[in-house]
Amino acid sequence: MASIRLNSPAGKWLMASAILASSMAFIDGTALNVVLPALQKSLHATGEDLFWILNAYLLVLAALILMGGALGDRLGRKKIFMVGISVFILGSAACGFSPNVFYLIAFRSLQGIGGALMIPGSLSLISSSIDDREKGRAIGTWSAITTVVTMGGPILGGALADAGFWRGIFFINVPIGIAALIVLWFKVAESKEEHPDPRLDYLGALSIAVGLALVTFGFLRAPSKGFGDIPVIAALGGGVLLLGLFLAIERRTAYPMMPLRLFSNATFSGANLLTFFLYAGLGAAMLFLSLNLVQAQGYSQLESGLTFLPFTILMITIARFAGALADRVGPRILLIVGPFTAGVGMLGLSLVGLTNGPGDYWTTFFPGFLVFGLGMAFTVAPLTTAVMSAVSDDFSGTASGVNNAVSRVANVFANAIFGALAVWLFSGALKGLLSGMEPSVRAAALGQAVDLGNAHVPPTASFTQATEIAKAYRLGFVQTYQTILRIAAGLAWLGALMGALFIRNKKR
Repeated sequence: MASIRLNSPAGKWLMASAILASSMAFIDGTALNVVLPALQKSLHATGEDLFWILNAYLLVLAALILMGGALGDRLGRKKIFMVGISVFILGSAACGFSPNVFYLIAFRSLQGIGGALMIPGSLSLISSSIDDREKGRAIGTWSAITTVVTMGGPILGGALADAGFWRGIFFINVPIGIAALIVLWFKVAESKEEHPDPRLDYLGALSIAVGLALVTFGFLRAPSKGFGDIPVIAALGGGVLLLGLFLAIERRTAYPMMPLRLFSNATFSGANLLTFFLYAGLGAAMLFLSLNLVQAQGYSQLESGLTFLPFTILMITIARFAGALADRVGPRILLIVGPFTAGVGMLGLSLVGLTNGPGDYWTTFFPGFLVFGLGMAFTVAPLTTAVMSAVSDDFSGTASGVNNAVSRVANVFANAIFGALAVWLFSGALKGLLSGMEPSVRAAALGQAVDLGNAHVPPTASFTQATEIAKAYRLGFVQTYQTILRIAAGLAWLGALMGALFIRNKKR
């Protein structure tokens, strides 16, 4: 039974360690979105490379996070948490020194291993240690502070990128991680399952890891090679088969990394479905918002980061209150209204066309950011509370791992599918915008579509043609962004529907 009070010294130190480590992982994700344009130029990365830089981390994280949660429950949550933080620090430092795209992708994978061991630990420590009456408030506090720090990531990333030091987003993890390790070592007690299962589900981990990798590879290769390409067909088909095999393994093994019986609880199932749809939409929206602001709208990377401030302020003022409210009235109504409101915000952002730059922000992007942030502020803490309250403390690490895995899988699929869709939409938009141009120059311009907003004007174009092509690139990318944000809004509304259909205000 959970017994630590939130305001006790032990509770405060536990929260501090969980927040520090989680913030390290979340800052890395949001800051990276903002510095992608600078990274793309510095490392001469293609559009496909960008999605692999994002997905290398997410893939490994999604594949191993269930194992990380199970290891924490069995071997000690604090112990595995600290191992994960240490590996994440090493991966982050290596990313900062990466000389090219290949090394960066490889070291992002190492970060993913650390994250898989680290991320479930924060919530499972909170859920298994904090008094039941304060669990929602504790999770709300965790959500509010980590999200505030997370949304500071774009500002930090933008400032570093504009200063020519985008690598700093990786180095900043080192002191944060060391501080978390010190707090855990000296101030936080160990927590683990009393009667742990003796074996681990290595076959399940392998099948989901390779399955996700193959599906992602197929979607990332498809824009340049087409869906009729043999490797694309083989990757997508093999990936789907392996993911099906993963479910079969989990159903039959005596010691599953993802016990399917947890999904017999409607609230647990509904919360994870909500997570999948909402975070797929959220991942796509955040990525293409950042790229659109810098590559089409003319914002500096710091200005792009600052546009997320309304989101941060709303999380500061609302998220902890939303967690406490979920304790009192239950999470159901919040998990209907919150995702729906977030979707309305995404729809509002999708209506913004080509603007005159940062001077137009308050009348163009700001209203959408405000509504988007309001919806997420009322969703994050109640969603986590619903997941963690649907299972017993013995499965807190596994439940946290499952929910985090679902959100990361959603991001992987969002990056892969929306990346492929973006190239296709951008190519289609350019064909229409450049329909009257000389065929050879037009073909050269269309060949740049795989680089999305970083597309370069062909050197063979005349001055007049170059001006027309540059304008077409901006307009085409904005049209692509608008379509993707509308799809993202639809995904958020699907999440709200899952909340209405499945979430119930009952305890374990």
